[in-house]
Amino acid sequence: MRKTKVAVIGSGNIGTDLMIKVLRLSESLEMAALVGIDPDSDGVARARRLKVPTTHEGVDGLIRMDGFADIGIVFDATSAKAHVANAERLAPFGKRLIDLTPAAIGPFVVPPVNLDDNLDAADVNMVTCGGQATIPIVHAIARVTSVPYAEIVASIASKSAGPGTRANIDEFTETTSAAIEKVGGAARGKAIIVLNPAEPPLIMRDTVFCLIGDADHDAIRTSVADMVAKVARYVPGYRLKQDVQFTPIPADEPVHTLLPAGADPVTTKVSVFLEVEGAAHYLPAYAGNLDIMTSAALRTAEHFAQHAQTGATV
Repeated sequence: MRKTKVAVIGSGNIGTDLMIKVLRLSESLEMAALVGIDPDSDGVARARRLKVPTTHEGVDGLIRMDGFADIGIVFDATSAKAHVANAERLAPFGKRLIDLTPAAIGPFVVPPVNLDDNLDAADVNMVTCGGQATIPIVHAIARVTSVPYAEIVASIASKSAGPGTRANIDEFTETTSAAIEKVGGAARGKAIIVLNPAEPPLIMRDTVFCLIGDADHDAIRTSVADMVAKVARYVPGYRLKQDVQFTPIPADEPVHTLLPAGADPVTTKVSVFLEVEGAAHYLPAYAGNLDIMTSAALRTAEHFAQHAQTGATV
């Protein structure tokens, strides 16, 4: 299969890790450019050593590069605010954009849940690291029974949270909460992020809580296990920490404050505990939060490239 040429905007941790994943792992994508704004960044320097074309003049520099016309997919690993400007600048050129920021201009994509539903979208959003880790689980439960309320807590090592992550904390919670509902299938969603300062740094941990009514617990366990296996195909360090837990909700528990108007009665809290270890292609293994984002983006781009050439779906 002919390789699709791609560019990565952003020479920080996420962009550099994504570049290395394309170079090492992809049989369908070819690195055509790494785009930064700092000529002395480690990402730009590393790209040059790897013979990847670079520019430190941002998107305008990318547009002026030789070979720009041949690039089919552009990853944006900058920030929510920057992606808005980048998408506007690239719009006239018909490039396929994969957004790794919380900007959410285009539809949310979580590969094992709704990738095939967005094959024609010009700009897709990869939600957030917490969203990529937890929304598949919310969806796995929601395909068995209705989920009036879902709450996720993403705990990541403070050292793995760069300037872009820290500048977008509000966008993280808002974007993830919205995607829990739109993609995960919960009637109401809530997201919390914790920057853990522990030393040595701990790998990413994610907790999913869902409030449900009476349902088949074995069917939920099976659905969750199936979803974990699907995510682990492209994020090998993704795993359950323990069995899915079911806790009865006392009749006098004021959970009605969490539920949207008209929600079905809830009788049970489902708890799912996850761990995400990074592949350490560029970043330390504890940075599973960044690894799951770049892995999901790579999976999405490879599928877009394959579908464009063969019409195949996931």
